[in-house]
Formats: sequence, C-alpha cells, structure tokens
Amino acid sequence: MAPTHLPPYFAGADGSDQLFTIMVIFLVLAILLVGVAYFTLHALPERMAHKGNSAQLQLISILVMVALFTHNNIFWIIALVIAAFRPPDLITPLNSMAQSLQNLVSRER
Repeated sequence: MAPTHLPPYFAGADGSDQLFTIMVIFLVLAILLVGVAYFTLHALPERMAHKGNSAQLQLISILVMVALFTHNNIFWIIALVIAAFRPPDLITPLNSMAQSLQNLVSRER
C-alpha cells in the first residue's frame, strides 16, 4: 500500500510510471528535431547552389555527400564557400569576341 502523500512522479502501485513515459516521448521528439535540424543545415549549400550552373551544383552536391559520410566538416565548409560565391562568366564575353572577329573576317573577304 502506497501512502497518499507521495509525489505524482513516483511509480504507481500498478507499475505504471508517468515520468518515464513522458521522458521517453520527450527524448524521441528531441532526437527527431535535432536530426531534422542537422539535415536541414547540412543541405544549405545545395539549396544555395540551385541558382548557379549545373557544374557548380554537381560539385557542391559531391562535397556535401562526402562531408555527410566522412564527418569531415572541411568539405561542407568548402561547399558552402563555393555556393556563396558565383564564379565569373568568362564564356559569354569570349564567345562574343569570337563572333565579332568572325564577322570582321567575313566582311573583308
């Protein structure tokens, strides 16, 4: 017979333990929330790279996956830096110059 003045977090006479049940539910929810936050943060460079070109996105995706599986944060930091800074577009001006030169050459003939 349990005394009536015991705190409510003690196990009941029937073996039920409310504090243990509450703590298990809290722990499972906390682990799920930390996991979701970790994977959301881990996908940040890929989300940033979706505005860039395809080669940049592929490079960042590879770096992020390597960082995920090896637990080396330097790969994630490199992916974040690559995603943050857009590479300059060198191909368009070169194509324009080549087209202009080709137009000049074709006029002289």
